[in-house]
Amino acid sequence: MIPSFLQKDVIRCLGPMLLDPSVGVRETAAGALRNLSACGGYDVCDEMVNHDVLTPLAALLKECCKGLDTDVVNPENKQASDKNLIEDVSNEAIHLLWNLCESSSRAVSIFNKEGLLDICILCLRRFNNNIELAISAAYCLQTVSEDNTELLASLTPLSLQVLEMVLLSSEDTTEYLLLRTLVAGTVWNMKSIVPSSSQADTINAVIRILAETLEKNASRIILTLKQVACAMPKAEGEAEMEEELIDTNVAQKQEDGTQKIRPQSNAGNVADEDISDILPTQSEELRHATALLAAQQTALEIIVNMCCSEDPSDDEWEEMSSSDESDSLAEGSGTLSPLCLSAEVLSALTNYLIPKKVLEKTEFLDSITEDACMESPPWRHLIAKMKRIQCRALTCLHNLLSALDLERLGGSSALHSLSHHLRKLVFAQSEIPKNSEFLEAVTSAIRSLMQLMSSHNLPQQCMNAEQLMILCEAGAQCEDISTRVNVVAIMGISGNVLAKEDNTAETLKMMGNFLLQVITKDSSIVVIGEALDAIIDIFADGKEAGKAADEMKLVQALKSFQPVFKLKIQKERKCNLTLDQRLVLDNVKINLRRFIAYHEALTKK
Repeated sequence: MIPSFLQKDVIRCLGPMLLDPSVGVRETAAGALRNLSACGGYDVCDEMVNHDVLTPLAALLKECCKGLDTDVVNPENKQASDKNLIEDVSNEAIHLLWNLCESSSRAVSIFNKEGLLDICILCLRRFNNNIELAISAAYCLQTVSEDNTELLASLTPLSLQVLEMVLLSSEDTTEYLLLRTLVAGTVWNMKSIVPSSSQADTINAVIRILAETLEKNASRIILTLKQVACAMPKAEGEAEMEEELIDTNVAQKQEDGTQKIRPQSNAGNVADEDISDILPTQSEELRHATALLAAQQTALEIIVNMCCSEDPSDDEWEEMSSSDESDSLAEGSGTLSPLCLSAEVLSALTNYLIPKKVLEKTEFLDSITEDACMESPPWRHLIAKMKRIQCRALTCLHNLLSALDLERLGGSSALHSLSHHLRKLVFAQSEIPKNSEFLEAVTSAIRSLMQLMSSHNLPQQCMNAEQLMILCEAGAQCEDISTRVNVVAIMGISGNVLAKEDNTAETLKMMGNFLLQVITKDSSIVVIGEALDAIIDIFADGKEAGKAADEMKLVQALKSFQPVFKLKIQKERKCNLTLDQRLVLDNVKINLRRFIAYHEALTKK
C-alpha cells in the first residue's frame, strides 16, 4: 500500500496535520507518519525529510515541551489528563523523529539546528511517570549522539545529570532494563566529553549495565512469561520461581576486520517484513519479553561498536595510497593498523565477563521456547528477535576476537573450545543454515578465530578439509558480499597453515581451484581481491604449495587474469568502494604483481 500512499502525496497531507488544533488529530497524524517511516524503510524516511516533515514535527515537539515541563499534581484533574494526551502525542512524535534521524543525516543536522536535544532529555526525564515515552526518547538520543560532535557541544550539565539519573535507577523491570541499556549506549557515544578523571568510572558504569542486560536468560524468562500469559498449569515449585522472576524483571539479579552496527530503528523493518514493533502489545507479559530482547540486542550492538575500528579519513587514505604504487604501500598487510582499546575498556570488558556472556548468546534458540512461542501468534515474532540476537552475538564475538588479546579471551584452551562451539553451530544440522544474516555472522566469527589462532601458531581445529570446502562453497553462493569475503579469507588462512605441513599438495590444489573459480565468476571486486589475497597467502612459499601451484598452472592463470583485475579496479574504485576497500585492493594488485614475478623467477632457475 505504501507506494500508492506516496503517489497520492500522503506525506504532504499529513505533515500539516501535526499542528492541527485537535490533539487527537496530531497524535494520529504523528502515528501514521511513524508507521509509514517504520514500514517504508529508508526511502520513505528520505521522502519525509525532502517533504520537510521535520519543520512541523519540530514545532509540535516544542509545543509539547511546554506541557511536559510541569509535574503531574493529581491524576484526576484536567491538567493531568491534558498532560497524558501531550505525552501520547510526544511519544509518537519522538518515535517518528528517531526513525528519521536513523535514516537521514539531514534529519540529524535539523535535529541539531532546532535544538531538539533538550526535548528528548525532557521526555527522558519523565521515566518514572511514562516509561514508554522515556524509551522512545532514549532510542532517539542513542541514534543522534553517534558521531555527532555538534550535538556533544550543546550538552548541558542538566542533560548529563538526567542521563546519570537513569543509569542509577534501581527499578527492576524489563522496560527499565531496556531504558538503562539505551542510555548506556548514549553515554558511550558521549564519552569524549567526559573529564579524563571520570573516564574509568563512566566506562565501568556503561559496561556494568551491558553485562547486567546480557546476564538475563532470555529463553527461560520468555518461557515463564508465556506460561503466565496463557495461564498454563504450573508444576510444583514453578510458581515460586515465576514469582521471583516477575518481581525482579523476571530474571535473576545478577583489523582489523571488525564490524560496526548502527542502532536499530523501526525504519529497517520492511526488509524483514516484521512490523511487530508498531503493533499494539497484547499483554503485559509480551511487552516484558519484547523489552528484554530489545535490551539484549541493543547491548550486543553497543559492544560491537565499542570493539570496532573506524574507516580511514580521506587524508589518511591519501597518505597511505598513491597512484604510483609506491613500495611503502606494497609493504602494507592490506588492513589498517590494529585496533587499540583503552586500558579502562579492556579491563571493564574482562572484569564483567563480557566475552563469556556474549558467547552464551551465540547458542541456538532452544526448541522448547521456540515451540511455546509458535503456539501463540502474538508471540511468534519473538523467535525472529531471538535469532537476531544470536547473529548479533556472533558479530560481537568476531569483534571481541579482533580486539582482545589471548589472555583476556581465556587462553589457548578457550579458543579450542570456541572452535568446537562454532563448528557445532555450522554443522549441527543436516545442512548448513541458509539464513544469510546467520551465515555472515558465523563466518565472521570463524574468520577472526582462525586469524587469532594462526597468529599464535595454535593448531587449527575449527574444521577439517571436507567441512571447510562445504562451508566455503555454501558461503560462495550467498548473495551477501561480506559472507563471500569471509569464506575466501577462511580458505586463505587455512591454506596458509596447510602449506607448512607435509603431504598437503592435493588439498592445497583443491583450495586453489576453488579460489580461481571465485576470481573468475564472482561479481564483486571486493570478493575477487580477497580471493587473490588468499591465493597469495597459500602459495607464497613452501614445497607442497609449489607442487600444487605447478600442477594447477596457477601462475599462468593469474598472469592471464592480472589485466582484467586492474581494469575492474579502475572501473569501480571511484563509485562503489570505500576508502579501506580501495587501499586493500591496491595492496592486492601490487602483491599479485610481485607474486607472479617471484614465481616466474623461480621457474627460470
